[in-house]
Formats: sequence, C-alpha cells, structure tokens
Amino acid sequence: YFGICYGMQAAVIEYARNVLGWSDANTTEVNPKSSKPVIALMDEQMHITDMGGTMRLGAQKCELSKDSKAFGAYGETAITERHRHRYEVNNNLRPQIEKAGLKVSGLSADKKLVEMIENPAHPWFVAAQFHPEFTSTPRDGHPLFAGFVKAAGQNARGEFEK
Repeated sequence: YFGICYGMQAAVIEYARNVLGWSDANTTEVNPKSSKPVIALMDEQMHITDMGGTMRLGAQKCELSKDSKAFGAYGETAITERHRHRYEVNNNLRPQIEKAGLKVSGLSADKKLVEMIENPAHPWFVAAQFHPEFTSTPRDGHPLFAGFVKAAGQNARGEFEK
C-alpha cells in the first residue's frame, strides 16, 4: 500500500475501524458527527468559513524516524515535501492509534502534525500526508515511488515472508 494525502487519511480511518474496532472512525470532512474523528481540521482552521487560501500549502519540513521504511527510502531524517490539505490526524486519538501498532514515521518539524504513517506488520504499507508526485519525474522518481515499486517487485518474486 502507498497512500498519498487522502490515501493516508483513509489508511488511518481503516486502521482505526479494523484494528481498534472503532466502527464510527472517520474524517470530519465526511462525517462531522463521528464519535471517533481520527482525521479532523487543523486546530487553527476550526472557525474559518472562507475556505480560500486556508490550506496547509507548499513546502513543509518533516522529520523521519530512523527505524522506518520512509527513512530507508530517503536515506535521511530531515526532508521537505509539498502539501495541499486542511485535515490532519487527530492528535487527541493518536496515542491510541499508535498503541494499536500503527507507526507514525514522520512528523512536522514542530512535532505536532503527522506527516507519514506505516504499518510495521506489512512489507510496504507507507502513507504520506504530503504530495510526493509534485516532485517526481519519469527520469528522477521520488524515493517513495521508487520504494513502492521495489517492494512490489519483491512481492511479485515472493521475497516477503508469508
């Protein structure tokens, strides 16, 4: 699995529903009345009604865990990636999600926002809140795309443990 932006949010929702058993887990973008809003508006955007220009937009710094697949793909802990979104992993529910086994492998420079997640129990279950496609080209593929393609090849050859 390789999730990008909403794909990361969907992965967190699915994990919360199927591993934690939170059947009502959702994003407040889809269900504002969810009892387990694992994805929600950023705090500073809670009272904004004029949506123009209110996104987390542009290049943002991210700190990767050294014991992550993301670090293995990038080969460094400090990266900068482009964003375009308003919703984030809900930090109030994050400790329970992490305790259940979902790894937060990348955080914003201020350590307040989840940038990347991974499922350590899976050969390649990596998702990013940012948009790696913005800096990838056919000749110079982004490290996460390269990691995903490499993992797909390993899987096709039966190199992962069953």
